[in-house]
Amino acid sequence: MTKEQAPQGVDPHIPNAARMYDYFIGGKDNFRADRELAEMVLSVLPETRDGARENRRLIGRVVEYLIGKGVRQFLDLGSGLPAQQNVHEVALRLAPDARVVYVDHDPVVCAHGRALLAGGDGVAMVQGDVRDPESILGNPEVRELIDFDRPVAVLMMFLLHLISDEDDPQAFVAAYREAVAPGSYLAVSHVGSDAAPERTARISEFYQKANTPFCPRTGEEIARFFGDFELIPPGLVNGRNAEGIEPFSDPDTELQVDEEMARMGYVGIARKP
Repeated sequence: MTKEQAPQGVDPHIPNAARMYDYFIGGKDNFRADRELAEMVLSVLPETRDGARENRRLIGRVVEYLIGKGVRQFLDLGSGLPAQQNVHEVALRLAPDARVVYVDHDPVVCAHGRALLAGGDGVAMVQGDVRDPESILGNPEVRELIDFDRPVAVLMMFLLHLISDEDDPQAFVAAYREAVAPGSYLAVSHVGSDAAPERTARISEFYQKANTPFCPRTGEEIARFFGDFELIPPGLVNGRNAEGIEPFSDPDTELQVDEEMARMGYVGIARKP
């Protein structure tokens, strides 16, 4: 993507978190401003590239785990630009009857998503603001594919640390939990603040130039997002604590990250009783 190709209404001079993420995982759908701010982040946390790539692999493993538990409906909130291990690719490979709805507020993300999904059955890309659960849950495209009277997997992967406390994420996450049927799951990956507070604070300052804030949280704060859902053992884990746990670990992955970086990434899957 070049500056001259910016779609109407998109300011290429404002760094965009989705396009920065695309840059971190080696994509080409980003502008100079995205790359410059991403490089500032890498100057403080050079392991970010490995962390972002691992998050993509993690999404695939989470989907595999949930398919194994019988889930066939996936609501991927804040899905970001299409990349490796897209939810629908993993889900449909394992269960052709699976249904997937991607949701993102970014028009460029949605344009790319719709192009990727053109003609596909059982998959949709919806433009919407995840902070407004009523508009998402009541969206006709969502309702056409997702039956909320049956179990649904709500994915919030690499999303919530891009939403400030002013937007009350605890409240809108609770609304999604309330809307889904018993037997549904909530999966969250989130950057933690307790392992490297100085480095995450600097990165938060950098993101003041971007279209979204950067709001890492403590493990205790992240755990609250699951409400009364039952966390799948071993619960909310981070870094090396995830080793050997089926949904979270990948024995074939050998990322060169230090222990501090490893402890910065939290992930959990919880089931609605």
